[in-house]
Amino acid sequence: MKKKVAVLFSGGKDSCLVAWIAQKEGYELGCLVSIVSKNKESFMFHVPSIGKVRMQAEVMRLPLILKESEGVKEEELEDLENAILDARDRFGVEGVVTGAVGSVYQASRVQKICNRLGLECFNPLWQENQIELLKDLVAENFEVVVVGVAAYPLDEKFLGRVIDERFIEEMKGLREKFDINPAGEGGEFESFVLNCPLFRKGLEVNGFEDFGEENSWRRELEIK
Repeated sequence: MKKKVAVLFSGGKDSCLVAWIAQKEGYELGCLVSIVSKNKESFMFHVPSIGKVRMQAEVMRLPLILKESEGVKEEELEDLENAILDARDRFGVEGVVTGAVGSVYQASRVQKICNRLGLECFNPLWQENQIELLKDLVAENFEVVVVGVAAYPLDEKFLGRVIDERFIEEMKGLREKFDINPAGEGGEFESFVLNCPLFRKGLEVNGFEDFGEENSWRRELEIK
């Protein structure tokens, strides 16, 4: 029997990719768990366009547990634990899948929550080469756009960029020149997935609104 898991889901590239990997590796996707943080500088959670995960869950045909959080550092972990507990009790999940790549802060805290709740913690992207991660997205036909930036020299013009071969080459150059994590693991940029193999149909951007200044911007998408 397949082990049923909950996916910690932001709507970005990493959480969608790990959901796809988990399914390919024989796990059953039981539900998605998303946290809407009121803190735009949250240490744990993705913020730009997070409310649009409802539409992603719909095209993935998966139930969604969506919890709000004040986003207070460390205290927001209680909100995450309550959401994971809800997933365990409502959908019988036996594990949690995360998109952690290199953040010990995030990975260790989710692991502690899973230990307390008696759940497996599966991190399929842990320590993945970030350029290879981006190449995997392109190879697996993920349609991903940038919805947030938070590092020099990235600015408002970077919003809406599609992750493709050209993007990957540009990020290689930015890594060499500015020491930027090419897959945004350091929070340099945030992404949103419009289509991937788990979606029964792609999502379309109907409009957007940008907020920010200098090298800190986020884009709130209108999706149809």
